Amino acid sequence: MAAPGLEEGGLFARGVRAVLGGWAALQLAVAHGFGGPQSPEKATWLAGALQEFFAQNELGEEEVEEFLAEVMDNEFDTAVEDGSLRQVSRELVTLFAQASRGDAGGVGEALGALARRGPALRAALATAHLEESPAHAPPTPEWETHMPGTTTPHQEGGEESSEEDEDEEEEEAMECGTPPPPPDGWTLVRRRRR
Repeated sequence: MAAPGLEEGGLFARGVRAVLGGWAALQLAVAHGFGGPQSPEKATWLAGALQEFFAQNELGEEEVEEFLAEVMDNEFDTAVEDGSLRQVSRELVTLFAQASRGDAGGVGEALGALARRGPALRAALATAHLEESPAHAPPTPEWETHMPGTTTPHQEGGEESSEEDEDEEEEEAMECGTPPPPPDGWTLVRRRRR
């Protein structure tokens, strides 16, 4: 396909922004800073890079999907495994074809469909923010955070646990009939036999 003209390029640019704006994986990566402090700039860059990528190449869905997967992995440290890569690449290829033909009505319909998905995406993003905010997170019990050889909040002076403390823990474990914790701090959990 030939590169779209000025008007068609504007249609495609609007379409790219709408598709990326409605892509939950990208929006969550940006909202949670998976791309670092420059996440919003990287998302803006992606929109421009996609327009240039389409303008310079004849692309199928597979090439676009591979490009998006690579960008998400390299720039946002995110592996997208929800099937949305294929959907987004399909939408972008379809929009490019419509814009190249000058089909403003087709692009307008696609933009309308993307706009209708917007409220659901905003609600999902808001829910994700609430679930991960520290104010709503339950406090972590001490037993989940304490590893042998580390400091616990109630130790005086913030000193590290000594070998004597670890020996006492092992003795207590032996008295209770449980094996002592391994020196690396990890415990193997096995299934019960019936």
